[in-house]
Amino acid sequence: MENNEENLLEIIVNSGEAKSLAFEAIQLAKKGQMDDAKERLDEAAKVHIEAHKAQTELLTQEANGEKTPFSMLLVHAQDHLMNSITFVDLAKEVVELYGRLK
Repeated sequence: MENNEENLLEIIVNSGEAKSLAFEAIQLAKKGQMDDAKERLDEAAKVHIEAHKAQTELLTQEANGEKTPFSMLLVHAQDHLMNSITFVDLAKEVVELYGRLK
């Protein structure tokens, strides 16, 4: 159970960090700092990998018959991950658009 909570917190923390980095990327692109913006998006992708690793560990446990108990923390973690994935994807498009405007 404790390991599950650690994985859920890893998902939440890394998803939040990825979203923050993506927001920074948009702000940098708005200022015309395209290289820095792309660097932040690359960092966001790396942080997402860590969130996915934690999620994959939970999914693997479940596939091996170790059920993950349903909890608000589980729902919150999945919500954070899905929202951050969407936000990072949209941030990539916004950064690209700012780059075309420059």
